[in-house]
Amino acid sequence: MRQIIVDTDILILHLRGYEDARKALSEAARNSLLCCSAITVGEIHAGMKETEQETTEKLLDSLLVIDVDRNIAALAGDYRRTIKSHQLELDDCLIAATCAIHKATLITGNVKHYPMKDFEKKSVRMT
Repeated sequence: MRQIIVDTDILILHLRGYEDARKALSEAARNSLLCCSAITVGEIHAGMKETEQETTEKLLDSLLVIDVDRNIAALAGDYRRTIKSHQLELDDCLIAATCAIHKATLITGNVKHYPMKDFEKKSVRMT
């Protein structure tokens, strides 16, 4: 089964009630295994409101969480070192490397954060 890695922004927007994010997740789940990086779990917890804890945990429990291993970390470091962008953050590099290593598609609302060319990206527009 094809893996889809859900970017942090899509999960946050889903949790905050954005219909476009809910639709994107629902559509992706029809024929793919929904995953996220362990980095996303950290980012979600860092911005989580206390009132969102139960809903957030339920959502995260529904995803396959992919841990960062040495191969992912090394590729992320290579991205950060070789891609010339002042806005390229290590957390995005780790999520991107997770996609590349696992041959997964990333669904995100921030395609510009991912200039890498070695994995597929699907943009989700929020209206």
